[in-house]
Amino acid sequence: MSSPPPLEGVRVLEFAGLAPGPFAGLLLADYGASVLRIDRAHPSAHTSSPPPPTADALTRRKSSIAVNLKSPAGLAMIKSIIPHVDVLIDPFRPGVLEKSGLDPESVLLKLNPRLVVARMTGFRRDGKYKDMAGHDINYIAVSGVLSMLGRANEKPYAPGNIVGDFAGGGAVCFMGILLALMSRERTGRGQVVEANMVDGSAFMASMPRFAQQMPIWGGPRGTNTLDGGCPYYDTYETKDGKYMAVGALEPQFFAALIKGMGIEDGCWGGKREDVKTWPRMREIFTRTFKAKSRADWEAIFDGTDACCTPVIEQSELRKGGFEQRPVVTLKESPGFAFKQGAKQSGEAVSGRGEGVEGDGWVSGGLRPGVGGEAVLQQWLGWSKGKQYDLSNGGLEAKGESSRAKL
Repeated sequence: MSSPPPLEGVRVLEFAGLAPGPFAGLLLADYGASVLRIDRAHPSAHTSSPPPPTADALTRRKSSIAVNLKSPAGLAMIKSIIPHVDVLIDPFRPGVLEKSGLDPESVLLKLNPRLVVARMTGFRRDGKYKDMAGHDINYIAVSGVLSMLGRANEKPYAPGNIVGDFAGGGAVCFMGILLALMSRERTGRGQVVEANMVDGSAFMASMPRFAQQMPIWGGPRGTNTLDGGCPYYDTYETKDGKYMAVGALEPQFFAALIKGMGIEDGCWGGKREDVKTWPRMREIFTRTFKAKSRADWEAIFDGTDACCTPVIEQSELRKGGFEQRPVVTLKESPGFAFKQGAKQSGEAVSGRGEGVEGDGWVSGGLRPGVGGEAVLQQWLGWSKGKQYDLSNGGLEAKGESSRAKL
């Protein structure tokens, strides 16, 4: 019999944001934490007709309360919850939490010395960019990562917002939270965790950065072995307008590749490692892959060590029944399942429980104020009219609410 999810019993307050902060909260929720999002007050929040879902889609297994942080009674509501939680996720720009009256050091950790305050910013908290607005593309730009991405003789190419917001942002923040919780087990004290997407992205690029001193990545952008310069580490269009991905770096894998392609070793005019042969090799590979459909190439390479696979689109995966799963499998204490009905499989890799609507493919979002009152009841035994009231679309600490109206 498996143990409970590893984060069961961990209580998390997540200030509403977009991308990296919610992603950290999503990972916590997937592995058992109870995550309560704090939304801005809204006239329809905490009513029978709640407002529409916010733009945040990373809401799996989360609940929401709406609070007006600009009101003394709303601020008191947050402060009254703080002593009872383990983690607070701050997605704001530097200084916002302090201006709200929730300074991590002088307020939050005084209210709860065991609290982990996870702060997620784009730029570093020091340096010339610290007070500037930005997005993923800006953070990976100043981290040095963006300069490494793109084709030769073309401008740098930003790969969506995957590198900064998620790999170097939310996932790194999640790691910091886990480290702080581990430290708390030893010391009994919480602490402030400061994550930023510049340092997170730069760290993700450690291997390429070190490799710039070596032949594998020592040339200009787009001319190296792993950045699109090498013809046997690239993508190729097929006859039907789809694509195959080739990553045949080692000699034995390369031999399996050209065998499947039906071409002779050395027909490009020299050794494959010689970059002078790469333009000709790419021409041959391009022409060869274009002669067959992707399905034809799959039939040739499936089950081989040629390191040649189809580039499958998200819509194809979903239509084909691809199962979205927890990010890592814990065999003894698995996280929660995404796919509905996965409980019946009994496989830790699929996660535990009944799954979620959308099977991990789509998100219904989260409406401000939905589910949060039940969480407050579960966590603290609180109910509306006793410990808190609803005023102007936001929850307020009851005593403070009365004083605020005087």
